[in-house]
Amino acid sequence: MDDNILIAMLTVSIGLGALGLFAFLWGIKTGQFDDKERFLEGALYDGEEELNIAKEMENRKKR
Repeated sequence: MDDNILIAMLTVSIGLGALGLFAFLWGIKTGQFDDKERFLEGALYDGEEELNIAKEMENRKKR
């Protein structure tokens, strides 16, 4: 391979890796992954009827 192509491939891959790392760290900083309770409850209700019941219970908690 030509050295220029190798340098370009390394530059692009390092840039994309840095971008992914930045996006992940930004998500952690802004709290995108903090809602553990809703995620775990969502795994329990996977039918339409169960989801409607869960939504109604959530609305009652807010009132």
